[in-house]
Amino acid sequence: MDSSSPSILKILSDDLLLIIGSLLKEESDRKSFRSTCKTFYRVDSVQRTHIRILRPEFISSLLFKLPRINSIDLSVCPRIDDSAVSSLLLINPNTAQIWTHRIKRLTLSRCSGLRFNGLSMLMKNCVNIESVDVSYCSGFGDLEAAALSLAAGLKELILDKCLNMSDVGLAKIAVGCPKLEKLSLRWCFDITDIGLQLLSNKCALLKHLDISYLKVSSESLRWIGGMRRLEILQMVGCGSVDDNGLHYIGQGCPSLKVLDISRCERLSSSALVSVIKGHNYNLLHISASYCFSELDGILVEQFKELTSLKVLRIDGARVSDATLKIISQYCNLLTEIGLGKCSVTDMGIMDLVSGCRNLKTINLTCCTKLTDSSILAISYSCRDLLCLKLECCDLLSETSLHYLASHCTKLEEIDLTDCSGINDTGLKYLSNCSELVSLKLGLCTNISDKGLSYVASNCFKIRELDLYRCTKIGDDGLAALSRGCKKLRRLILSYCDKVSDRGMEYLSCLDELSDMELRNLPKISGVGLRKLAAGCRRLSELDLKNCQNVDDSGFWAMAYYSTNLQQMNFSGTGISDVGLCMVMGNLTRLQDAKLVKLDNVSVNGFELALRASCARLKKVKLLASLRPLLSSQIIHTLQINGCRVRWD
Repeated sequence: MDSSSPSILKILSDDLLLIIGSLLKEESDRKSFRSTCKTFYRVDSVQRTHIRILRPEFISSLLFKLPRINSIDLSVCPRIDDSAVSSLLLINPNTAQIWTHRIKRLTLSRCSGLRFNGLSMLMKNCVNIESVDVSYCSGFGDLEAAALSLAAGLKELILDKCLNMSDVGLAKIAVGCPKLEKLSLRWCFDITDIGLQLLSNKCALLKHLDISYLKVSSESLRWIGGMRRLEILQMVGCGSVDDNGLHYIGQGCPSLKVLDISRCERLSSSALVSVIKGHNYNLLHISASYCFSELDGILVEQFKELTSLKVLRIDGARVSDATLKIISQYCNLLTEIGLGKCSVTDMGIMDLVSGCRNLKTINLTCCTKLTDSSILAISYSCRDLLCLKLECCDLLSETSLHYLASHCTKLEEIDLTDCSGINDTGLKYLSNCSELVSLKLGLCTNISDKGLSYVASNCFKIRELDLYRCTKIGDDGLAALSRGCKKLRRLILSYCDKVSDRGMEYLSCLDELSDMELRNLPKISGVGLRKLAAGCRRLSELDLKNCQNVDDSGFWAMAYYSTNLQQMNFSGTGISDVGLCMVMGNLTRLQDAKLVKLDNVSVNGFELALRASCARLKKVKLLASLRPLLSSQIIHTLQINGCRVRWD
């Protein structure tokens, strides 16, 4: 190229570069873009509104460089606690005031080190905060809820599994945050009918409420029925709610569009009738999976009124061909249907898809009567299909994949787990679905390296691949994956006992791999782990359970290279005292560790490893026999730091 030619960066204006940057949807692509040169970094800095931070001391400097950031994720920041927040806000208050006033969304999931003081400081300083996620902060209680209530402008609050919060804490939030539009209380077991009554009285703007797995009664639904703006109600697993409760919803909630009553075992299908009668034209989404054993005639007749319905999940209920025919005739705007374990037949599926041609997601898990004829009908009728779940559909053969590949070229996800009729020829057909992102082939024992090479040759967008117990898969298949599936992030190879260190070397070329399950791989040693760790620097979850030949040499490499690891299963490996202490001490982002059946680790080794990591661990699994041998001090330290210890 002529040295006098102008640089392309001089030809492209900032406006054009901003447009190019906005077209990059994947974070990995955006990261590559901003890493290219200073110009691209500057352009990305102007556009970027969200950041995930790993160390709290970098917050101020990063937010100074990124002037449009309004959303911060601290969920992978193990050292965030009250003192860190205090230092952040008080050391340089003028700088802090600039960025705190910009922040609208804070993700603090699993930040168990944060308590009342730190939360209250954040809520007082982030005056424009609208959304906070403190899910899985199991130690959070009413005091922390009081801190959150200081954010009067809050519109969205996620409190999933805040186990110590009671009606008192919910009352503080309801009174202090009257603008709430979305509230999730999943697994907050101490919330009762009283708390929800107060919530319904104080939060009149609420549009989305999740009370899944709460021990509330039908009385709660009486108060929820009075929420006139409520559009989405999720109440999965509310085992104490009966038909009377659902009648309240049918008579109230005039804005209701989405209802999820899955696994509410005391409800009958007739109770759903009252909801449909009260909201038939508004309802867009009904989830009633594993709720009814069968659908009675009255409910099926009511399906005729659901002309606007987009999503219907009735997994676990016996569904007749006649019912599917009615759904086909009257619910033809459906884009998703869940029929897992519904004992449907080929004729029923043919009737369904003849009218529901807009279906994009179909769940047929454990529908063992289905044959290739059903897949033929689906492929001809549902040309825009994106997701198909066929786990345990044993009667399907390679012909089904031929039909799908010929007509459903937009397919992104397919689950073929335990489909014994799937073979290499089928994978050759399936490889024509070049948009595939997720492929699950667990327990498909008739596929081999050859089939995997077909997939790798054309499915370049795959991010998730499940090969659990695919015993004919070996190193050659992984070599093909490493050449073709460069976007792979999650890989399951457990019990693929032909895979060796050579396979790990091939996988080390996949630098986007972040989640791997490698259980029971006897041919993998420390050498293989060393190569994997050196190449896959983004690993955040790794399961090496019962890889007995992986020794300290591999774990030393992990301690050096795998600095992003957050979850790790060491159980049944060959790690020793020295290796465990080094890994637990060096991996500063590790929050979840399983440490069972480590024959080469002494009690002293466990003690030292836990001391090295106790400040950041959120979950740890240990043998019950260790409990009396470990010092009471280390167990107490883990507990006060918010770590949940599971004794196996």
